[in-house]
Amino acid sequence: MSYPAHRATTRHLGAAYPFAVAEGLGSGGVVVGHDVFGGIFSFDPFELYAAGVITSPNMLVLGQIGRGKSAFVKSFLWRQALFGTRAWVVDPKGEYGGLARAWGVAPLRLLPGGNLRLNPLDMPLTSAQGLSTNEKARRRGELLAALASASLGRAVSPEERSAIDLAVEASGSEPTLPGVVEAMLDPSEESARSLHSARRLLAADGRQVALELRRLVTGDLRGMFDGHTTPGIDLDGPLVVLDLSALYRSDALGVIITCATAWLQAALGAGDRAPGAGDRAPGRVIVVVDEAWAVMKNLAVARWLQSSWKLARSFGVANVAVMHRLSDLLSAGAAGSEQVELARGLLADSETRVVYGQAPSEVPEARRELGLSLTEAGLLGQLGRGVALWQVGGRSFVVRHLLSPAEQQMVDTDAAMRARPPNGQ
Repeated sequence: MSYPAHRATTRHLGAAYPFAVAEGLGSGGVVVGHDVFGGIFSFDPFELYAAGVITSPNMLVLGQIGRGKSAFVKSFLWRQALFGTRAWVVDPKGEYGGLARAWGVAPLRLLPGGNLRLNPLDMPLTSAQGLSTNEKARRRGELLAALASASLGRAVSPEERSAIDLAVEASGSEPTLPGVVEAMLDPSEESARSLHSARRLLAADGRQVALELRRLVTGDLRGMFDGHTTPGIDLDGPLVVLDLSALYRSDALGVIITCATAWLQAALGAGDRAPGAGDRAPGRVIVVVDEAWAVMKNLAVARWLQSSWKLARSFGVANVAVMHRLSDLLSAGAAGSEQVELARGLLADSETRVVYGQAPSEVPEARRELGLSLTEAGLLGQLGRGVALWQVGGRSFVVRHLLSPAEQQMVDTDAAMRARPPNGQ
């Protein structure tokens, strides 16, 4: 008995067989590896944005330890350099040293009492040209409120926020954290009068915030963000790595990453006028925030990060958030909380998701939050090392990432696991 043939368009057939009958992304951009269902897989967020395939250049990379997410990110940055794309990396674990050495650059290592200082209150000059003094102060106040809230473990009060804003205003056109802290602990008569208050009352309103911010100035985190940016920092190369590994175990990691990311934004937005930028011309930049979950743990900081994510296009930036699993992002707050909604907003603003192998317990949440089909979700627990599910502008691909021998040495993070004990014991 014969059955009539079934006819369907490739669009309808693609819904039934999403990988076998998928429209490719074209040949633009760097080669990532092989589409496991045939063909070379290339990707470039800037090219795809220009072509209208995606509406946001931001990317989220997920994967269990040892599945290849770090190797992909490093090699992707390395290959993008051939197209003139620069990379800026916030590196909490000190894992990008090999990539920096291959590029012939030295990571910028931040540590308490060190020789490198970055001013998180630097303002992106190109975006700030059309801003009023009040608007610049407001943006700086938002950052300081986020840092204070993260340190205090609670939201800042209206009185505290007013004290922050007045201290920023009183600190001049190029404020620093020490100047803001001093202005909060010892406010001026003019600042107090603007609130119909007294100096001692205004000082009392901002005291707790000032003492928490003081930790970045004279406390255990001193010597990193407590002054003007160190002159002579080389931002001309294709790669800038902010090495935060000396503070990876710190309970203030989220605060530190936020300060570092704020400075990066200022340096990027300032173009050739950023401190130490020399004659560098503006261009496309990929900004990688590793261990991004640490930034989402505090509501005010999460708000600040999401607003930064939304500014990516105005800076010519593609942001890349890297973490182990989706639950890290969504456990930032209680179910239904604003923090969780902000985490979901970060997902929505990252139109490219690269998902390496996940534990079975992670699959149901990944399917729900990423909008995976049953077929796609079923793959997550079976993906081998170096193979990832890609979601790009509503399309899905299974891609095997390929490394050259030189890249394998550059991205290797398992050397310690393979080391033999002395005398072969």
